[in-house]
Amino acid sequence: MSILTKEQIRELIKEYNVKDAKDIHNMLKDLFGETIQEMLEAELDNQLGYSKYDYKNKKTDNSRNGYSKKIVRTDTGDIKINVPRDRNGEFEPSIIKKYQRDVSSIEDQIISMYAKGMSTRDIQKHLQNIYGFEASPTLISNITDKVLPLITEWQNRKLQPAYAIVFLDALHHKVRQNNQIVTKAAYMAIGIDVYGKKDVLGIWLGETESAKFWLNVLNELRNRGVEDIFIICVDNLKGFSEAIGAAYPQAEVQKCIVHQIRNTMKYVPRKDRVEFLADLRSIYQAPTEIEGLRCLDILEEKWADKYLLAVKPWRVNWNELARVY
Repeated sequence: MSILTKEQIRELIKEYNVKDAKDIHNMLKDLFGETIQEMLEAELDNQLGYSKYDYKNKKTDNSRNGYSKKIVRTDTGDIKINVPRDRNGEFEPSIIKKYQRDVSSIEDQIISMYAKGMSTRDIQKHLQNIYGFEASPTLISNITDKVLPLITEWQNRKLQPAYAIVFLDALHHKVRQNNQIVTKAAYMAIGIDVYGKKDVLGIWLGETESAKFWLNVLNELRNRGVEDIFIICVDNLKGFSEAIGAAYPQAEVQKCIVHQIRNTMKYVPRKDRVEFLADLRSIYQAPTEIEGLRCLDILEEKWADKYLLAVKPWRVNWNELARVY
């Protein structure tokens, strides 16, 4: 997931003369290095009690004293960082310890830290488990203050005016809230633009999945510049198609074939599943819609008397299942 603006990405592409995947890898390595650098700066700010150049709030005779260079190993390769120093020699970083050379696990943990919901208590606990050090609320605030603006910029960035396909789905996770384990829905929107490039358009957190929340997501996409979507691929959530019609009336809806199959097979007993599924497969693997309809007619004639609840949804939802052809 990118936390850079298009202009910044273009500048990086120019700077690195990006031509292949290796060049992109080097860019990502630098971005991670910059994140680690900001965390080190925030840690020294916390220890000294004032940020760089903020001399009005300086209440110590200690001060910054340049940097020492260090090379550390990461999952993206070796990176060079500048570890800030203090004049009294008291600063010993906890993010990357004095003699630590391998930080290959930190990339994923930084993302995981963001995903905690950014509460001070959760992040304190998370850092204690990962790095083995106590982080004060002030240190956490300093770190998040430096990183959160980049995340907010990504969440609110302008999107392209048109997408060929947008996939909308929610992932459900159990999280701790008010000393209880509750289930939250992470709403995901993934778009494929008219050039075939895939992009995560956004992630939103909700209590449960609902068509009403999805309508808010779709309206936000419109407010961020998405004027037209050719095909929107969704599951069988009740009211989903109506929500799409309200936000993007010209968009075609493709209901997820996998969800449709799962819902269908709930009504077919084990003894007939293999045979029924073979007949069902002939429908969604048909080369044309005409052939798919012919296979549906065969399925209906063969199985409707026994398993009407399994067969009927394919006929009722056909217009939104047939976009795949």
